[in-house]
Amino acid sequence: MTYALTLRQIEAVTPDVHRLVFDKPEGFDFEPGQAVDLALDKDGWRDEKRPFTFTSLPVDTELEFTIKSYPEHDGVTEQIGQMKPGDKVLIDAPWGAISDEGPGYFIAGGAGVTPFIAILRKRLTDKGTLEGCTLIFSNETEEDIILRQEFEQMPGLRTLFTVTDDDKANGVLHRMIDKDFLSRVIEPEHGHYYICGPDKMIEAISDALKELGVDEKRIVTEDFD
Repeated sequence: MTYALTLRQIEAVTPDVHRLVFDKPEGFDFEPGQAVDLALDKDGWRDEKRPFTFTSLPVDTELEFTIKSYPEHDGVTEQIGQMKPGDKVLIDAPWGAISDEGPGYFIAGGAGVTPFIAILRKRLTDKGTLEGCTLIFSNETEEDIILRQEFEQMPGLRTLFTVTDDDKANGVLHRMIDKDFLSRVIEPEHGHYYICGPDKMIEAISDALKELGVDEKRIVTEDFD
């Protein structure tokens, strides 16, 4: 089934990331961490579907997405960053492999953090704390870190931000998420390991975790290339 959504609000979260709020269709439901295939409802773009994750919660009265634009791609995300209230998009039924299976480590690269936003918000709403949860979030620059302030203020959540191309960044780690780094910050027997980001990153981190003794059954992944 396809749903038509009308944009109610758009605001910049970072220079290239936007929070978009849409009217929610009656009876529409999803689980935190799920995504939809979305297309712009205008000529020339309706067949250009891209996956985006809900960052609102199922109980909310609207649907929210937090979407990073890539102007250099000259594509859908660039167009999304230029949307205005009243514009429309088309979405299909929700899907997704990542869901809350318990506390643990949430490892994200860039826009791959978006499935974790709703999961952590929902867990915080239900439990009142994110004790036992760690967010490990890698970006190219400090400016790219999505919702950094919100994550840092979530009670009980341990946050580790890393950047790979920003030598002047303060208050973050300057390195990639690799086996050596993970060996210093995880407890292999503790919790689940959620990974979302580019497929090469997912593969490398999954292999590193298994080499460090993490049971493959506790590794949950979602490709977000």
